[in-house]
Amino acid sequence: MRKIFIDTTWPTSGQRRYLACLWGACVLACSLATWAGHIYTFKDAQGNILLTNLVNPDGHPQGLAFHRYTVLSKVAWYPDSNMHRYHNWGRDEASVQGAYGRNVHAYDRLIATQAAANGLDKGLVLAIIHTESGFNPYAISPPGARGLMQLMPATARRYHVADAFDPAQNIRGGTHYLRDLLQRFKSLELALAAYNAGEKNVIKYGGIPPFSETQDYVHRVISRYRHLYGGGIY
Repeated sequence: MRKIFIDTTWPTSGQRRYLACLWGACVLACSLATWAGHIYTFKDAQGNILLTNLVNPDGHPQGLAFHRYTVLSKVAWYPDSNMHRYHNWGRDEASVQGAYGRNVHAYDRLIATQAAANGLDKGLVLAIIHTESGFNPYAISPPGARGLMQLMPATARRYHVADAFDPAQNIRGGTHYLRDLLQRFKSLELALAAYNAGEKNVIKYGGIPPFSETQDYVHRVISRYRHLYGGGIY
């Protein structure tokens, strides 16, 4: 993933507008090629602008040099990281998002280790990662879920994941969270629904919430688990 930082500490608003136009052209060129992801626009107390694609779990720019940029004014995202829209999950069970199909087996050792540590079937974790991120470790959804298992910032903090884009940390946190959901709801379908829509929504509706995305998500994960990854334990 390309790391992009642009600090626009220029004295005039006209120069900042010029840079914004120039940056827009660069982003368009990148998005038409191989780059995809979020661009965050921050401001400091003097109105200076920072454009970056790397932020911490607390939503602030990465790097001590950018600590003064505290006001988030805009977030732009691109389709390749738009994983939480069910119509992007592919036309068939084997489809994998974008160019990340080559990563299908890249994390097998990490997945096997963390699945075993949490009493999970490795195939279930593979099916979730397949559906959540298409094996893209830098995926970010519009709501802000990140990484292979698409951890929301609050979930990452809950499971002590400092960097959700780090595959090892992400899989550790995601598998621990999934284990807790299975123990709480005693049902694979309900645990998956909670993973996608949140625990409160499963409780509120007394089952899988009536959201097309969540219903499709549960179907996709279970189907991929059983037909692609040898599932049959749950």
